[in-house]
Amino acid sequence: MSDPETFRGSCMCGSVTYEFDGALDGVVCCHCTQCRKQTGHHFATVEADKNRFRLTNDSSLTWYQASPIARRGFCNNCGSSLFWDMFDAPKIDILAGSVDGSLGVGVKAHVHVSEKGDYYELAGDAAHFPKGRKG
Repeated sequence: MSDPETFRGSCMCGSVTYEFDGALDGVVCCHCTQCRKQTGHHFATVEADKNRFRLTNDSSLTWYQASPIARRGFCNNCGSSLFWDMFDAPKIDILAGSVDGSLGVGVKAHVHVSEKGDYYELAGDAAHFPKGRKG
């Protein structure tokens, strides 16, 4: 058995860095209103097991509690959006664009498509869910 791949990433200015181990199973694009307001478009994330995720520099990491069930992590220096963390969940969502290098996976799903902006269409054959990943 081979060792799991280690992925590394950061914010734009490098004040927040992280790494995680494991295989990626695809990118999830969230089209909910909160994600669109935070990024200006949709949120594209990969998931990592929290027990395999490590912050290697968090000097400018700020957490915003966006709802009773989750928080959003961003760099308070450069403004980069980095994480979506549901409390009590085993995984953390990491913005795909903040991961260094190639991910080696494509988009596997679009979630909250019932809230997507009217200025774009969804392309490709990824699964579409009107609400979260189960609805």
